[in-house]
Amino acid sequence: MSPQADSLADRLDGLTIRDRHRLGRRLARATHSPRGTADRELDAIAQAIASAEERRALRAGAVPTITYPEQLPVSARRAEILEAIRRHQVVVVAGETGSGKTTQIPKMCLELGRGVDGMIGHTQPRRIAARTVAERLAEELETPLGGAVGYCVRFADTVGDTTLVKVMTDGILLAEIRSDPLLTAYDTIVVDEAHERSLNIDFLLGYLTQLLPKRSDLKVVVTSATIDTARFAAHFNAPVVEVSGRTFPVEIRYRPVRPEDDEHEPGEESGGRVGRPSLRAERDRDPIQALCDAVAELVADGPGDVLVFLPGERDIRDAEDALRSSGPEGIEILPLYARLSAAEQHRVFRPHGGRRIVLATNVAETSLTVPGIRSVVDTGLVRISRYSHRTKVQRLPIEPASRASADQRAGRCGRVAPGTCIRLYAEDDYAARPEFTDPEILRTNLASVVLQMAAAGLGDIESFPFIEPPDRRSIADGRALLEELGAIETRAGRVRLTPIGRRLAQLPLDPRLARMVLAAEEHGCLREVTIITAALSVPDPRERPADKAQAADELHRRFAVPDSDFLGFVRLWDYLADLQSELSGNQFRKRCRSEY
Repeated sequence: MSPQADSLADRLDGLTIRDRHRLGRRLARATHSPRGTADRELDAIAQAIASAEERRALRAGAVPTITYPEQLPVSARRAEILEAIRRHQVVVVAGETGSGKTTQIPKMCLELGRGVDGMIGHTQPRRIAARTVAERLAEELETPLGGAVGYCVRFADTVGDTTLVKVMTDGILLAEIRSDPLLTAYDTIVVDEAHERSLNIDFLLGYLTQLLPKRSDLKVVVTSATIDTARFAAHFNAPVVEVSGRTFPVEIRYRPVRPEDDEHEPGEESGGRVGRPSLRAERDRDPIQALCDAVAELVADGPGDVLVFLPGERDIRDAEDALRSSGPEGIEILPLYARLSAAEQHRVFRPHGGRRIVLATNVAETSLTVPGIRSVVDTGLVRISRYSHRTKVQRLPIEPASRASADQRAGRCGRVAPGTCIRLYAEDDYAARPEFTDPEILRTNLASVVLQMAAAGLGDIESFPFIEPPDRRSIADGRALLEELGAIETRAGRVRLTPIGRRLAQLPLDPRLARMVLAAEEHGCLREVTIITAALSVPDPRERPADKAQAADELHRRFAVPDSDFLGFVRLWDYLADLQSELSGNQFRKRCRSEY
């Protein structure tokens, strides 16, 4: 190596991890070039290193002043968490929802000097959580969103050159693996809400297990509710720091929708059911009426907002209609689910004066802490994706929530004062439920996982270090589907991607829908099939409120196409595209609402 090359090599340590890797490879190539070419290349590398040094200096100067809210339980364990992260490559932080781990752990990483050589990647299972967490972090650090703190979700990216903490969905980080297998953009990865055990989370944790030996400078923090943390600790051979969460007691009341005929509560005959309907009325009611009764009982109990857990959007609409027509007066009712616009989601988190009832899906179970909640109504139901080995179809049935899920829901109150949770099912029903929700990898079609692993060169799925290995039948079904689509072929016992498979892996769609898009290109109907696959990839955009079902059906009938529901989506798209070009944004949204 020449003296100039040696000098440049010494300066690499002062760069960000990504620049260090990029310019280090470039320097290695230059030293093996002919002398004249090498000299010119070394001069160019010297200029690139000077620019990289300036970039790192800007990042170092962007570190904000860090403070911690004293009232959060995680702040009391700060010294222990900092020491664990300093001494170990992987740390598991376990704490109940509301302990502050989601917002304070990235700040602790910043305090340790992380985030400058590479970003602190902070993953969330949902887009709504990624946006909300980033906004909260930026507010606490007194920095504009897009500065030291940014977020990246599908269709929105506020990350800049001086971003130190990047909050994103776990799917975004997984997508980056293809272009950056070593994840050199990051010096720290925080995997939040790991207890949810989504397919993305399990895949990400398995990938990090393989990556850590190659990246000794990378730190990983896995945060989880106090659910099965021993499994994470054993997988990574990592220490666990426990953080208490709930600061006030929560009273659990069981109010099943239809009590058993022999049920008799002490004091019932003498008026002991204050704030509740008669037992006979309870036996005749439906689930929506039971929900309204529970809300009325909690509102009569005292002040504070009420959070109601429901399985889906339609249930939220039905409950909202019922509460508006017969619920307590003078109380604001707000929905909260993943498909709401960002502006509508933000309404839930804004400061407010009066009382509120928030109707939410399980997005509010662990990912988000809704402020001001003193009471919870738990319907005990959840809509969960599940693969049927018999029919080979992925379904979305509504099922009883697990005990762990029910405990998480109850934990949403009791943050600011003693709380109350009403469960619309019996205590013996709760006791008979499974302890945990099955990890998604055990209840989903694995075709997409097999395809992406083959595209990324990660080897066979059977040997991948998942926290919990998937079912062999699911693996076989996934491979069979990909072979049917022409995406893979098996040679000498090894799965290989075909040219079609490589193209399928580039599309962020279910492999079956992606194959439709490729076939449409061949048959000259790409526009129509793209619209159809988009419609099949999301929940039905058409609404059908229970009290306006006939009016909604009549309006939707305009787009019906005989013998083809799919072409009905195309007709609907064309109508909306024309409408959008004619109206302002506000007028267009009003028309969409009025036409369901």
